Amino acid sequence: MITASDFRTGITVEIDGVLFTIVDFQHVKPGKGAAFVRSTLKNLQQGNTVERTFRPNEKMNRAHIERKEVEYLYTDGELFHFMDPTSFEQISMNSDEIGDVLTFVKENDKVIIQTHDDKIIGIEPPMFVQLAITQTDPGFKGDTAQGATKPATVETGATIKVPLFVNIGDIVKIDTRTGEYLGRERE
Repeated sequence: MITASDFRTGITVEIDGVLFTIVDFQHVKPGKGAAFVRSTLKNLQQGNTVERTFRPNEKMNRAHIERKEVEYLYTDGELFHFMDPTSFEQISMNSDEIGDVLTFVKENDKVIIQTHDDKIIGIEPPMFVQLAITQTDPGFKGDTAQGATKPATVETGATIKVPLFVNIGDIVKIDTRTGEYLGRERE
């Protein structure tokens, strides 16, 4: 059991049979009245966020999430296939369960599968990936407006914004949480 006064970002709790991850919280002590905890919770089954307030002594179950590193093998259009590198057990998930989490993940990359009571509840891609640019327009000489960007397609098929100097074949570093270009990698 955990009380609302013990909230920390990233903790997973079970409220009314639904799993939530604490995204943000704030302990509030108003001038009048009792203190309370204002929190933003992410529903792990549906993916939406809700704001909710709790009394500091309010108790709830802390959910124990198991995290296991697996290798993303391939997709056949309908299912995404993963393999546990220790037991070589294969796990398949449909695209509805995964959503767009694997936008920047290519085959043979490692991802983390989160499970609760032996049921898969989420997938965590690596925080940063290095991908090759497969399609982009060339930057024009003299087009040097500060901070100018252009669209580019990476090897997974995702489109990102990159600076004008990035060309086809360049390896770029991308933040998978935001899809933001972080830099060009040296070969």
